[in-house]
Amino acid sequence: MSLPRLVGFSGGPRRPSKTRSLVETVAAEVASRRQVRVDIYDLVDAGPGLGAALQRQDLTLPAARIIDAIEQADALIVATPVYKGTYTGLFKHVFDLVDPRALIGKPVLLTATGGGPRHALVMEHALRPLFGFFEALTVPTAVYASEADFIDGQLVEAGLLARVNTAAQQLAVLIASGAPKAGAAPPLPSVNLQAFRRGAGR
Repeated sequence: MSLPRLVGFSGGPRRPSKTRSLVETVAAEVASRRQVRVDIYDLVDAGPGLGAALQRQDLTLPAARIIDAIEQADALIVATPVYKGTYTGLFKHVFDLVDPRALIGKPVLLTATGGGPRHALVMEHALRPLFGFFEALTVPTAVYASEADFIDGQLVEAGLLARVNTAAQQLAVLIASGAPKAGAAPPLPSVNLQAFRRGAGR
């Protein structure tokens, strides 16, 4: 039986980067709790063809591989550097090219990095709504790290590392429970229409 595939995607424009380091830290914590196959991609792996692609069929092979990996993953860790209070344009462009049905019910752990704490609301105001559109299953704990939380490119702030542990545990539980196949919405609860109508008429 093959291991669940955990894909990390770092939307940073360069490598190495703090954003990539954060993805690696979170992925390592998940892997310490659950046997998974981990694949991590950087935005730079897509090459210059990504920005020029207006449609899926316009993608170069390196960029198409990243989109395919995101769609075929059993779970995702996504990360973006934050500029002017939101994710980067090319990070968003990647997900503009993802099939809208591919992430339904898929566990996703949200992370981001920025220059200071004032960008932290990007998690709830930008990233969570984006993956809400996809009907992905975002874990309750998101991880935002600022410049001061790193030393020599490695995450060191104790409180943030504890948050990483919590988020990783939540993702590991979701991976263990399994997720619906891409494109398969979870079943809706049945409704007794006669009882509903009687209640509505009161």
